[in-house]
Amino acid sequence: MMATRIDPEALALQRLYHWEKTAPDRVALTQPQGGGVVRDYTWREVVDQARRMAAHLQSLGLQPGDKVALLSKNTAHWMMSDFAIWLGGFVSVPLYPTLAAGTIRQILEHSESKVLFVGKLDGWAGMKPGVPAKLPCISLPLAPDDAVKSYPSWDDITARTAPLAGHPVRPADELATLMYTSGTTGAPKGVMHSFGAFAAALSFGLKRVPLNEQSRMLSYLPLSHVVERALVEHGLLATSMHVYFAESLETFTADLQRARPTVFFSVPRLWVKFQQGINTKMPPAKLNLMLKIPILGGIVRRKILGALGLQECTFAAGGAAPMPLELLHWYARLGINIAEGYGMTENIGATHISDGNPTGFGTVGRPYDSVQCRIDATTGEVQIASPANMLGYYKEPAMSREAFTEDGWLKTGDKGAVDAQGRLKITGRVKDLFKTSKGKYVAPAPIEDRLVMHGALEACCVTGANLGQPLALAMLNIDAIKKAAQPAGRAELESSLAAHVKVINETLDPHEQLDCLVVTAEAWTVDNDLITPTFKVKRNRIEDLFAKNYDAWVEERKTVIWYKA
Repeated sequence: MMATRIDPEALALQRLYHWEKTAPDRVALTQPQGGGVVRDYTWREVVDQARRMAAHLQSLGLQPGDKVALLSKNTAHWMMSDFAIWLGGFVSVPLYPTLAAGTIRQILEHSESKVLFVGKLDGWAGMKPGVPAKLPCISLPLAPDDAVKSYPSWDDITARTAPLAGHPVRPADELATLMYTSGTTGAPKGVMHSFGAFAAALSFGLKRVPLNEQSRMLSYLPLSHVVERALVEHGLLATSMHVYFAESLETFTADLQRARPTVFFSVPRLWVKFQQGINTKMPPAKLNLMLKIPILGGIVRRKILGALGLQECTFAAGGAAPMPLELLHWYARLGINIAEGYGMTENIGATHISDGNPTGFGTVGRPYDSVQCRIDATTGEVQIASPANMLGYYKEPAMSREAFTEDGWLKTGDKGAVDAQGRLKITGRVKDLFKTSKGKYVAPAPIEDRLVMHGALEACCVTGANLGQPLALAMLNIDAIKKAAQPAGRAELESSLAAHVKVINETLDPHEQLDCLVVTAEAWTVDNDLITPTFKVKRNRIEDLFAKNYDAWVEERKTVIWYKA
């Protein structure tokens, strides 16, 4: 519904040619190879390799617009593969590198992918059965040994293939990618995005997110997620910033310290983990006291930020889920004001972002330029008009129509409110509201935000439709699981969690107060289908597994209950 002119020179391939011509020797990507070895790739190398692979893909007899899938953790060759797919005239289909075999097969078959790139993966043995036997595959550098032995390799192909010549272009309205949603409410849907949608998102996004050729970012959240794809991959194409990749979870701190990112984006879960790591080394009360002492406070801040690798970070952001207010204020005391972004796969994750000012904590700020936001008067749903909105869901015309209002606004499924300053506050999901047996509605998200701030909890879910009061389920983190294994540690943990629930309940309306907190040591993972690849809890699955126990738990009349499978 919004006609926005896109400068052709802002489109992905044109940006690729621009850097190939004007900055061929500038380092674009830095990739850890393992064993302490790090490899830099200049624009000349990046585009040359992408051109060679594009020529190879064309030689396979693929037709323009065919789908080519990509299954890998973030690496330099993930991006080169994407560029090659676009150069060849094809559509990229990125898959999360943590998906189960059944979901991989579902996406590959639904997208009708003709080729699959297999790259760096931790669980390839479990994923491989999901790859159709006749689907041609190409192994990327750093791929599992089995993939390297089974499939033609990127290095061999590019060594023997001449680079694609010329400067083929793709129109702004042409399909660039299918991005499959993480599936909190069912089977993943293939979100269709054009080249123009990404260019539009970058055009207004860069007015609020300070990326330029001097910027550095660490790419570690899945590139198959829309925010990483837009902010890092398309941010690189727009600005020629320097992108570093992470090697592993074990080396993450060293990877951050190598990159010294000037812009750092993360999900709330990781921001919480950083905080918990600091709290284990320095008690919160002692840290707060030290931060209040002028000279000492500055020294402590620099030391903590240096240990995190964030000493040169000038713009920090969070997204994918609400950031607890307590967490935002904690980081502000360290000198990091976290801007909260808002969006979804269907609009390239780019509709709102706050300015990081503490006066706006708890909101996601104002809409980007060219983005319009409204709140449905009946449901309270946030609805968006944007040039970055999707073309629709692949092969799902009815679902595509349902995703938009009659006048063309995207339905987000989120509930929200706009304050006097025009800032949007997300208050929950339209369908996440549940009604207790007392006829009162409960919004779970704000309660969960408070609960998860306890240092022992990894994730939580507030539920209780048709119960007298809500209850919460929570997964313990690794340290808490170890502590709970000892009777004294378990008793201390139970007391601490009960006190945490008591404090939270005192802030809630009577109908929202939690009856109990049920804790489990069993991990909620992608494999057991309790969370999505972006760490969002699947409420429907929680209900399926645990609802049969709700009445019994309530009858126990205990604040903290230990779940036994």
